[in-house]
Amino acid sequence: MAANQQSDWVARSLRSVWHPCTQMQHHETVPLIPVSHGRGAWLYDQDGKRYLDAISSWWVNLFGHANPRINAALKDQLDRLEHAMLAGFTHEPVIELSEQLAARTGHVLGHCFYASDGASAVEIALKMSFHAWRNAGHGDKQEFVCLKGGYHGETIGALAVTDVALFRDAYGPLLRQAHVVASPDARLAVDGESALDVARRAAADLESLLQQRAGNIAAVIVEPLVQCATGMAMHDPAYLAAVRALCDRYNVHLIFDEIAVGCGRTGTFFACEQAELDGQPVWPDFLCLSKGISGGYLPLSLVMTRDDIYQAFYSADVTRGFLHSHSYTGNPLACRAALATLAIFEEDDVLVRNRERAAKLSAALAPLATHDKVQHFRQRGMIWAFDAVPDDAAAAATFSRRFFSTALEHELLLRPIGRSVYLMPPYVLDDDEIDGLATRTQAVFEKVIAE
Repeated sequence: MAANQQSDWVARSLRSVWHPCTQMQHHETVPLIPVSHGRGAWLYDQDGKRYLDAISSWWVNLFGHANPRINAALKDQLDRLEHAMLAGFTHEPVIELSEQLAARTGHVLGHCFYASDGASAVEIALKMSFHAWRNAGHGDKQEFVCLKGGYHGETIGALAVTDVALFRDAYGPLLRQAHVVASPDARLAVDGESALDVARRAAADLESLLQQRAGNIAAVIVEPLVQCATGMAMHDPAYLAAVRALCDRYNVHLIFDEIAVGCGRTGTFFACEQAELDGQPVWPDFLCLSKGISGGYLPLSLVMTRDDIYQAFYSADVTRGFLHSHSYTGNPLACRAALATLAIFEEDDVLVRNRERAAKLSAALAPLATHDKVQHFRQRGMIWAFDAVPDDAAAAATFSRRFFSTALEHELLLRPIGRSVYLMPPYVLDDDEIDGLATRTQAVFEKVIAE
């Protein structure tokens, strides 16, 4: 009976649901898992089989599924206020969340503008940058700069500053052209270069562009420390300091897309805190947050920005205002989930405890780091990745799907990006789960690489 019910859920989904980031025909051979419920780091299907959510359900879940403290906060908020428009009204959760996030930047980024998802936050940052320059009398600054291999979302504006061919090539005719500069990806080191050398070389490439086009460039957009969708490409924090200095020198805005790498993923609450310029943390002009900010519970994103940006729009003239919105901007339930998430960071000393978890998981993954079919084993905070070396092009082409399916057989949710295997688990793993994740990941890799 249970097996028939599970099969029925799958069949109904395949008939009616168009799944994201998926070639639907692949589900003729790749399993579709109907999830029943979640607890902690685990998801359970309709048959009761469990899967360790080792990628935090697309990088959003920080403190486990059905977290009691976030649940309680949402239940309380639900009895108070589910939603109210944020134009002409305000409410306690959005005020407190904005204040707490601003405090985490030392009030350098003191204004928060809300949306629902990461791509929308990027759209807002791009529009704000262009409009702020226009309001300041620099209407020629209409161009944007992104990094090779960078990913910032799949709406039209965000896709224009994305350099992942799989996502953008089909929509090229719809997109505004952006400048693409060298990535600081440490895997690009040659002739004995260090990650710092690669970062400096990439910064020099950006400077060459700014020397020629700064008068027309509105902003540079960067994923701090880890370019996730291109295969968890990691770079030296010095790159962020170099880019900040260049943007200051050439009068260009700097956007940090911390949608995936913020909220503790890289070891600090904001990834950019790991970079310093003149002894101070490096802050952008715009900082985009989403994914983990609500603990993985509800769609929420926001853009944090500086007071001078805010003041560029502050006027009696309506046309100088930032007239961007969506119906659920600053939703109270989503903001309350975010406040509960921030409270857990403080109450559980999460960043310190994550350093302990990271050390244990890195040690447990050591056999993979030295495997002869592995390249570029890397780690930053609570993100691990390595590149598989399949025997031939055909094996490489199917590696990701074969790995995903085999991982499910080993009670793991792991979804490689091409041949880059990555782990981005929630911040709740105990020692047994850490050991199990490492040993099962190795077992899956051994089986798939040998096929």
